[in-house]
Amino acid sequence: MLDELVEAGRESSNAAVMYHSAMGERLGLGMTEEKTLDLLQRLGPLTAGELSQHTGLAPASISGLIDRLEAKWLVRRVRDTKDRRRVIVEINWERLAGFGELFEPFVAAMNGLYDDYTDDELALIAGYLTRSTALQREATAALRAE
Repeated sequence: MLDELVEAGRESSNAAVMYHSAMGERLGLGMTEEKTLDLLQRLGPLTAGELSQHTGLAPASISGLIDRLEAKWLVRRVRDTKDRRRVIVEINWERLAGFGELFEPFVAAMNGLYDDYTDDELALIAGYLTRSTALQREATAALRAE
């Protein structure tokens, strides 16, 4: 059973990477750019340092990433109204309009899948995903620290 779980995890990971790679190509974005936009959509405007923490990327890499997204008019740098020394990266929502429609068929399919499970089973799955994500972030940080 553990071998099956490992194999299913690898298949899931590969499918996610390939899906986001194809989506990035469709949107004209690299995978890191697409996932950074996802972070900004879910978490709201962030500083470069906060983006570095959430992505695990080095500050120099984050600066280049923000530059690329800004050149594509997908984000903008704005001064913090409370601390003018601080710069915040926010999504240019007008430019992002329509991107979400590309995800709708997959989201609908996932919602259909969720209907096959009880609330207790979904809670178990969500717990597993949360814990495995934390482990993957730790492993990523360890690789970057070496």
